[in-house]
Amino acid sequence: MRLRVEFTTEPFDLDEAPAHAVVAREVIQSADLDAVDVGPFGNTAEGGADAVLTAVDALLRESLAAGATRVSLQVNVLEGGEK
Repeated sequence: MRLRVEFTTEPFDLDEAPAHAVVAREVIQSADLDAVDVGPFGNTAEGGADAVLTAVDALLRESLAAGATRVSLQVNVLEGGEK
């Protein structure tokens, strides 16, 4: 099964990326995922279910430890995504 995760971390800072956002970006970019897209207002990544769920666990733990006060995320199953 393939999954897509979309997420944001808060609080926002429009002048400089806060530590929790940098950590979240590093977690996702270093995970065994494909189709990673990070941006200032939202981030997405796709991959196999195990890889996405492992990355989400690390994302939550590490971004909260780095000062995030809220993490919003959505996980979708991709149709035809057997991999």
